[in-house]
Amino acid sequence: MFRPTTGPVALDDPRQWWDYVPGADWRHPSGPDSRVEGLGDHPVTRVAWEDADAFARWAGKELPSEAEWEFAARGGLEGATFAWGDHECTEDLELLANHWQGEFPWRNDGARGWSGTSPVGVFPANGYGLLDVTGNVWEWTADFYARPGSLQGELACCVAVNPRVDNCPGQWS
Repeated sequence: MFRPTTGPVALDDPRQWWDYVPGADWRHPSGPDSRVEGLGDHPVTRVAWEDADAFARWAGKELPSEAEWEFAARGGLEGATFAWGDHECTEDLELLANHWQGEFPWRNDGARGWSGTSPVGVFPANGYGLLDVTGNVWEWTADFYARPGSLQGELACCVAVNPRVDNCPGQWS
């Protein structure tokens, strides 16, 4: 589970803000004594990849590859820096997604009042009509993302190859 720090910290060790909390799961998102009542319009959290994959297969679907997810999240905006366009999401622009606002990992000013998840649909849909594809929660994909050549040593041999995209001409220049 994410746990904000009490002040600024070096960002080289995520264990400062991530904790394993026994009993935290999708039915108990803040720990074993928490409940999902009142969160019916919020996204599900605390789901393991294996659970997301099993649910997709149960529904006769499959998790998207990272490339498929990125394509869908962009909603038809080709070549844009961000899924919502080319501008930074700053205080003087309308918020288009629920994301960390403030100094990570200790001060989150919240998007429209939410410092955690926000109800699905309070931000505009993308060009494909998808809601909350960017922000709010992290999404699982079928494959591991790594920029080609970015991993070295032992990890380089273990990077899964995107099962649906063989190459992306010009993408990694």
